[in-house]
Amino acid sequence: MAGSLEGNKIFAAILTAGIIGVGSGVLSGILYHPHELEEPVYKVEVAAAEGAKEGGGEQAAAESKPIGELLASASVEKGEAYAKKCAACHSFEKGGPNKVGPNLYGVVGRPIASHEGFSYSEALSGKKDQKWDYDHLNAFLTNPKAYAPGTKMSFAGIPKDSDRADVIAYLRTLADNPEPLPGS
Repeated sequence: MAGSLEGNKIFAAILTAGIIGVGSGVLSGILYHPHELEEPVYKVEVAAAEGAKEGGGEQAAAESKPIGELLASASVEKGEAYAKKCAACHSFEKGGPNKVGPNLYGVVGRPIASHEGFSYSEALSGKKDQKWDYDHLNAFLTNPKAYAPGTKMSFAGIPKDSDRADVIAYLRTLADNPEPLPGS
């Protein structure tokens, strides 16, 4: 008989603690009424992203140095290191599988939205008549969502010109016959 009373005491203690916890929350809500501000006291100014300017990623890329100039001083090694971030969604080896994004081997010079076996968004499928030349890659990598509004790619872009040029220089090497550099 004593054992059943101990269980009741434990249950009563837990129940009492719960009632006190909930009751104190209700009571504090009755006693304390915070004043809600109509507008924030401190406004945080956010600079517009480079590719978010009117005209999209193509205009933003055009406002930076021409891609030909950037590629002249680009580092394939730095581009390969930077592209490791892309490996979560893309494969780079010849004949490699599609992942969340298409395989990027041979992307430079390939028609847009043309990699076999990958389901592209409407935004990129509408650009099938264009090629991934240096200018298109530059504009896309600056801000994918501005270049192709509605793209499935959730990557924010590479805002720094030199980093973008490094990645494009690396992507150029991923081909049996790399595309000639602009101006050569």
